[in-house]
Amino acid sequence: MEDSQSRTSRVFQELLDILARLRSADGCLWDRRQGKRDIGRYLIEEAYEVLDAIDRGTSEELKEELGDLLFQILFLARIAEEEGEFAIEGVLTGIAEKMIRRHPHVFGDRKVKDIEEIKANWEDIKQRVEGKSKDNVSIFDGISPALPALIRAQRMTEEAARVGFDWDSREGVILKIEEELAELKDALVSEERGRIEDEMGDILLSFVNLSRFVGVSAEEALRSSIGKFMHRFAYIEEKLRVQGKEPKGATLREMDDLWNEAKGIENLEIGHRSLTAEHNKHRIGESKPVRKKKK
Repeated sequence: MEDSQSRTSRVFQELLDILARLRSADGCLWDRRQGKRDIGRYLIEEAYEVLDAIDRGTSEELKEELGDLLFQILFLARIAEEEGEFAIEGVLTGIAEKMIRRHPHVFGDRKVKDIEEIKANWEDIKQRVEGKSKDNVSIFDGISPALPALIRAQRMTEEAARVGFDWDSREGVILKIEEELAELKDALVSEERGRIEDEMGDILLSFVNLSRFVGVSAEEALRSSIGKFMHRFAYIEEKLRVQGKEPKGATLREMDDLWNEAKGIENLEIGHRSLTAEHNKHRIGESKPVRKKKK
């Protein structure tokens, strides 16, 4: 009987063979025409599909999206191999060696006392062992400019905080937000587009900094709020459709009332899930066997 490791190796090779066939002369014309930049764009799209499946999908949907993302990674490696640069084996070997090298507390005899020391070791290995430190290097050099703005902003504030450029308390960050809001109000009064854009950026960055300070991902928080907005507006559209209306033909009061209905339903569902989780927790506690005391 085929064991799990052999089955994984066989299926992985089958996927590589499928990709090679698609890129071959008698394969798919569309796949043959794709270049690195094309696949790079698809890779970003698929990465966001994975995030969406994590937030709202089922395990089956997540499995499917992970497969789509993996395919784009293998596709890029295939193009690189065709161009004589490297093959997927080099990618796998490189990341395996890197993870072992950067986790000496797991694969070696290095002792660590907390997560901060693990992070410090990681950076030390990057710079001292892998030689990724250069003269006059910036702390932001490792942050890709291709990242979405919110993620890039939070990574930037994390790096600044790591070297001590940070607020002493969240109250200080909140005061900064209030200061930036006042400046934005002044800019709005001026009606100068460039100034308004500048101040809007400052206040957004300040909110990202607050998210980082309190341990919240600004990107994930915004994605969640976008999801709530879309869900509530879909409720408005559906209720208006039943009435034979469209949003553009409804009054703001009508849409606002439906929005509050949708919000109320969400709150009830959240409360129900919390009660169910609490009930299940108690049931699990009650089901634990009671060990009898020895006489």
